[in-house]
Parts: sequence; C-alpha cells; structure tokens
Amino acid sequence: MYRYLTIFSLLIFIGCTDTKKQSITNSAQWNQPYQAISKLGDTLYSTTPSEKLLKRYSAKKKAFEDNPNLENTIWHGRFTAYTGDYREAIEMYTNALEKFPNQSRLLRHRGHRYISVREFDKAIADLEQAAQLIKGKENKVEEDGMPNVQGIPVSTMHGNIYYHLGLAHYLAGNDREAINAYEKCLATSPSPDNVVSAVHWLYTINCQMGNTKKANTYLQQIDPSMSVIENEAYLKACLLYKGLLQAEELLEKSEDSPSNSALAYGVANYLLCQGDTDAAHTIFKDIVSGTDWASFGYIAAEVDLATKF
Repeated sequence: MYRYLTIFSLLIFIGCTDTKKQSITNSAQWNQPYQAISKLGDTLYSTTPSEKLLKRYSAKKKAFEDNPNLENTIWHGRFTAYTGDYREAIEMYTNALEKFPNQSRLLRHRGHRYISVREFDKAIADLEQAAQLIKGKENKVEEDGMPNVQGIPVSTMHGNIYYHLGLAHYLAGNDREAINAYEKCLATSPSPDNVVSAVHWLYTINCQMGNTKKANTYLQQIDPSMSVIENEAYLKACLLYKGLLQAEELLEKSEDSPSNSALAYGVANYLLCQGDTDAAHTIFKDIVSGTDWASFGYIAAEVDLATKF
C-alpha cells in the first residue's frame, strides 16, 4: 500500500480505491452481519478469522460456558471481538453489565468496541463512566489478549481506559477532552510503549489545533533508544516529529496491519501540519483502501477524510 519512495510520489492518487473497497467489505465475509457503516458510507464486514484464532476463541467460549464469572465473561467478549464480531462482543458486555453492574473492565472493553463500530458517543459514555469508577482503585497491569513477541504486557487498566477515551474524543472532534484524557494516560502508565502511543496522539492533536509549540513539548519524552516492545510504529512516528526520521523512509510496507496504518496516519498528519495537504490526502485515501478497518489509524484516516477534505 504505502510504497512511496519520495514525497512527490505521495501526490499520485490511487484511482482504484473505491473498487478495492467494495471487494474488501462485501467479499471474504464469514457468517456474520455487517459490523459497521464507515464515516465514508461503506458497509464494513469482517473477514474469516484464522484457524488458530478460532481455536483460542473456542477455548474462551467453553471456559465461559463452564463458568460465566466476570473474568471468563471478559475474555469471551475479547476473543469474540478478535474474531471480528464486534457487535456480538458489545452485546455480550451489555448483558454482562446487567449481571455485574458498574464494572469498569466491562465498560472499558465495550467502549473500545464502540470505537470499532464507529459509535463514538457511546464509547465516550462508557469510558467516562469507567474513568469515574477507577478513581482511588489500584492501577493493575492489563493482560494482553493477543500477546506481543516477548509476552510482556505493556499497559495498565487505567492507562487503557484513558487511552481509548482520548481516542474516542478525538474521533468525535472533541480535541481538548482528548488531550486531557491522553495526559492522564501518560500519568497512569509510564511504560515506553504507552509513552510513545500517548505522545503520538498528543502531538497530532495539538498540531491540528495549531499549537505547534505545545506539541513539541511532549516530544521531550521521546528518545531513539527507548525500549519499545510492540508500539514500534508510534516510536517511529514520534521520531519523525522530532526530525530524526524522514517521511519517505517510513512509508514502505508490504501488507495491511494496525501498526502500518498507525504509522501511515502519523506521517499523513505530520505532512498535513506542514501544509502538504495533497500528500496527506493521498495517504489517508491509501489507508482506507486497506483491509484493517478496525485499526485506529484506519478509523482516524476515515474520519479525517469525511470531515477535513
């Protein structure tokens, strides 16, 4: 997708985007209804999950059926979402909240999946409530559903609530609320992976607001030697913002993935803030021609195309 060797080639519009989009959203479906309507009007379906993922999902489902306690309920919902059935996961969390009311973990995960299906106001409501419920509570490390290569969780429960709350506000156009949430995210989870992801969004939002000086202050926390485990894309984006990497070298990739979409989105917004609207527009269009429509970079590019061009 992003095989651009120079900034000039970024200006080449990819004319087949709409056709490719139709093939992605209307073929390769498995036995699920549509999951969302994009902000560009496309109907979004999930593709068939891998056999390995389906086996893990089946194990979580059986554990839940054997003992529908809170922990098994959460994991059943998480893996339902990993298979691409975000609507079903949302329904699971909704039913669980009747059994386990005011449970911040259920609200955190339902809020995340409301983002996936483009229902940002509902995501904000859930995550704001979760943020209230965790006040004064222990900030525990949150186990990864899809572990990184080192098998080391890199985020906390509080950090994840504020991270997703910041994203939901940003996607809904609430920039100041998004900044507030991401600053709380930074304060609650000091791991390098969390720092680079939160700083990326704080820089992006402030740049879009015209607060370049403020945006640059967050970059003081970024160093090329940071020991990042899974958020390498965000680290590279932050190094671009600091002037330590160039846009051209960051836009080559071979396949769709959330990390590649995140990096491409960061580059596009950097170019947009530099005044290169045409290049940014081209990258946004390229991102949404891909398949990873539930990734945050994809959703953000989709929203920008719908609201800024």
